[in-house]
Amino acid sequence: MIARMMLSLLSLLIAAGPCVAAEPDSFFPIMAWNHAPNDPAVLKRMRECGLTVAGFVTPETLDNCQDAGLKAIVANEATQGYDWRKVDAEDARRRVTELVKRVKDHPAVYGYSLRDEPSAEFFPGLATVAHLVKELHPGAWPYINLFPNYASPEQLGTPTYDAYLKQFIEVCKPPILSYDHYALTEGGGFNEAYFTNLEAMRREALAHEIPFWNIVLASGCLNFREVSATDFRFQVYTSLAYGARGISYFTYFAVPSGNFRMAPVDQFGHETATWNWMRHVNLQVVQLAPTLLKLKSDGVYHFGKIPAGCSGPEEKSLVKAIPGPMLVGDFTHEDGSRYVMVVNRDFVASTPCQPQFRESPTKLEVVSPYTGQLVPYVGEQMWLAPGQGSLLKVSK
Repeated sequence: MIARMMLSLLSLLIAAGPCVAAEPDSFFPIMAWNHAPNDPAVLKRMRECGLTVAGFVTPETLDNCQDAGLKAIVANEATQGYDWRKVDAEDARRRVTELVKRVKDHPAVYGYSLRDEPSAEFFPGLATVAHLVKELHPGAWPYINLFPNYASPEQLGTPTYDAYLKQFIEVCKPPILSYDHYALTEGGGFNEAYFTNLEAMRREALAHEIPFWNIVLASGCLNFREVSATDFRFQVYTSLAYGARGISYFTYFAVPSGNFRMAPVDQFGHETATWNWMRHVNLQVVQLAPTLLKLKSDGVYHFGKIPAGCSGPEEKSLVKAIPGPMLVGDFTHEDGSRYVMVVNRDFVASTPCQPQFRESPTKLEVVSPYTGQLVPYVGEQMWLAPGQGSLLKVSK
């Protein structure tokens, strides 16, 4: 049986051909949340890890990002160096104009870094600079990353997290939403507010027709655990099931202070086992991207123990039942066909994924995370490792 499985996989890989860089219309943002060095060898290894965006870089680093096949978020005082409570609009225009004039025509520019985890009191000042970026460099992202929902009202500057999100969107009018949420704690702990955060971001992203990114844990720090292969799968596939259109990792390079440990690249510049686990899931996303980017999220629901703030299937849900603690995201492809992303929420046990659909499909196929091709959903294809997801095409 194992020999037959290996032969089948080999056939798929041969049919798919060698791995190549993603085409522009299949570009899926996967970012290292770090200041990336202007080092061609390091940037090349980031791309080989399956990353597609370097954050954050100086203008001088853009050429090497381009050569490595990476997009980049530019970090510069022209968009970062403000007292956000009192931004002088005239001064900001002068500074942003100078920076944009310098880098606007560079093909590696994906956006400009403004601020991480701002309080709501900073929103008006951030909006001033964000508006200038959008005016002077249309299509570039004025990058602002938001707090997670476990931040306190004092940190948020609003009474609730929902109010924080709504105020940010109303004032800053972002083209993309980004936030971070680290839910994996030492001793195997998991903060279920992770799913509530995904629910909130998905709701606002759909309401305003903008994509959202999730920044997930890639390094042990504070009381957050060292990330395993299962943890990487779980964080990435749950985000995709909720319709995320960007993944970022905190942090790719280990911070040389505190108790940061087992980042993909450690404090000595050496790649750790974590690097390989990150690469494995990133390369899966790259293969799924051509399909993922054509899907619109229709619904998300859980089976087994339903996390607080989430829901089970509804009458319109494609899947009515499935054994195990599973997460399901329903999607519609731009061609009208239907897909589901099923994720095994168990951190320990593999399980066969056997969804029962409300209407029996005439054909059920899975998008291979290793080739990107549709293959029959039968036999060993139906097993999900802990944290793993499967993207299924449901033909009626």
